[in-house]
This record gives sequence, structure tokens and C-alpha cells, in this order.
Amino acid sequence: MRTPTIAIATNNGDIGGGEVMLLNIAEALRRLGLDVLVLGPSSPSELIEYAHEQGFRTVALRAKDRGGYIAALWRWRLRNRGLPLWCNGLVPSLATTGIGPRIVHLHRLPVGAHAALERLARSRSSVVLVPSGFVADRLHGTTIFENWTEQIRYRGATSDRRGPVRIGILGRLTAEKGAVLLAEAASSLMQRTGRDVRLVLAGENRFGNDSDRSALESSLAPIRDRVEQLGWVDREDFFEAVDLAVFPSVVEESFGLVAAEAMAAGIPFVISESGALPEVAGVDHPWIARRGDSDDLAHVIEQALADIERGDHERSAAARARWARRYSPAAGMERVAGLLSDLGATSRERGSP
Repeated sequence: MRTPTIAIATNNGDIGGGEVMLLNIAEALRRLGLDVLVLGPSSPSELIEYAHEQGFRTVALRAKDRGGYIAALWRWRLRNRGLPLWCNGLVPSLATTGIGPRIVHLHRLPVGAHAALERLARSRSSVVLVPSGFVADRLHGTTIFENWTEQIRYRGATSDRRGPVRIGILGRLTAEKGAVLLAEAASSLMQRTGRDVRLVLAGENRFGNDSDRSALESSLAPIRDRVEQLGWVDREDFFEAVDLAVFPSVVEESFGLVAAEAMAAGIPFVISESGALPEVAGVDHPWIARRGDSDDLAHVIEQALADIERGDHERSAAARARWARRYSPAAGMERVAGLLSDLGATSRERGSP
């Protein structure tokens, strides 16, 4: 069996946004000819199991909790300090601080105690990657390394819809992601305009809590007969099911993968002015609502629906083109190749082998 060329360590054992990027990065590295080893905890094991199914070599480090994983990863690194390591998140970055050649990759802006840990975790790393200019502006000495999506089928603009207007949200149905705000905005829109609207919820309260669940149920109560809850569905199925996607996050997003996915599909979407979301959508994106303002969100949705009815083909094609340039698998592979080239040049300049 060949010796791995590079290892990549996960932040979490279950699969969230950062772990989706780990899998995308691992695939890009593999396509570039590197032999990739994926590291993660034995529990939860979702990420390790999925990576194994995708044909990657994996090591499940025995751990029952976050502290156990940090300790196990530290021990593994001491035994394998010469192997280049891509630390996909703050946890593996902290666990391997100062040991061997490392890429530190932070997927979200660290705040509070995590901010102090971040300064420690980046010690003696080759580079510190962040997903957006929004984060880079707040973490000096970092390099922007934008996320990318899987290949997504282009749906484009549609003009032959019949029946109710279908407005939807995809992902974690929590207050932070704007699910409650969207329910309030949809209710306001229906009452004020009399439009026949269906609110499509695709996702679950994953990583949320009982408070999120209760708040969402309360906000949906007035429009319960106009709500469709799909649960977890394939993103392409969601894009086919809605006339307008809405991503009204109320927290400062470090990237905004759902916006990039909507651009790939060419479907119209509304975002909030939260962190990097407008950066991902681009300066020409027409539908941006004030963060945390359900009334403004309702008005922006109304404007988006009016614009769509007049024709959305030009905007749709431009969004797909932007995705292809910046957030497609090809763009991601080009970014990874460029990063490895830059790091190789830096290593040679320093006289490293």
C-alpha cells in the first residue's frame, strides 16, 4: 500500500458544512494525484464512514468526546509528524499546534474563547485559510480560500409555473438560519398582498435546540395550512420544488454555501445582509434584506417575485456563470492546485526538502 501524500483531519465526526468542504477538498486532492488519508473520531463516525465509502483511506481515532478526539489526534500527529496535514477546522488545528507541516483551515470566524484558541492554533502553520473576505478582514495574516459546491444541475429561470407561489428555505431550520424570520415574513406577505403562497421547509432542526423548535412551531401556527415540510431532501429536488429560495440568516455567516448552490442551479434567491452572504452572491445580486428584519424580508420577497414574473433569464445565467468561475468543482480544484503550488514554492525558498 502506498504511503499517504497528505492527511486531512476533520473538526467534527458528524457531517456539517465544514465536513462537506473536507470531502470536497479531499476529492480535489485525489484528482490532483495525491494519496489522501482522512482522519476523524470513532464516535460520531458519520464523516469517517462516508469518506471510506467514497474510497478514501481513513483512520478512526478512538474517542468518545471532543477532548478525547483532541488527545487522540495529538498522539497520532506525534507519530506522523512528517506527513503534511490539512487541519480542517479549529479542533485539529489546536490539537496539532506547532507539530509538523500544517495547513490551518478555519471555516468560521472564531469568537469569544475560540478567538484566543485560534491565535494559539495557527502557530507555525504554513498558511491559515479562511472562506471569505469577511473573515479575512477580521483575522489578519490569513488567506482567502473560498468554498465550492458539488456539481449541481442548472434549472434556470422558469415562467410556466401554475398554482401557488412556492417560497422555500433549505438547511438547518433554526432561528439562527432565519427559519423563524422567514415564517413571520411569509405570514406578513400573505396577509398584506393576498398572494397564494406556500412555504416550503427543506431540512430539520439539526444542531438546534428545543427553543428553536418551539419558536419555529409558534411562527408557523398562523399559516400551518400553507406550509410544506419536506425534511432532508436532495438540494436539486428542493431547487426544482420552489419558485424562490430564501436564506435569511440572522448571524454573521462566514461563507454561505446555500447561496452558491442556488447560483449553480440558476434559481432566484433572497439573502440577508449577514456576513459573507452578499460577498458570495456578488455585488449585482438584486435581493438582499436587512438582517433580522421580518418586515423588510417580506418586502424584498415581494420585490423578487415581481421581478421574476417580468423575467429572470439574464440574472439566472449570470449567477450560473459566477458559480462556474468561483464556486464550481473545477474552480475548487484550481484553488487547491494553486495553493499547493504556492506552498511548494515557499518551501523551496526556505530550503525545505
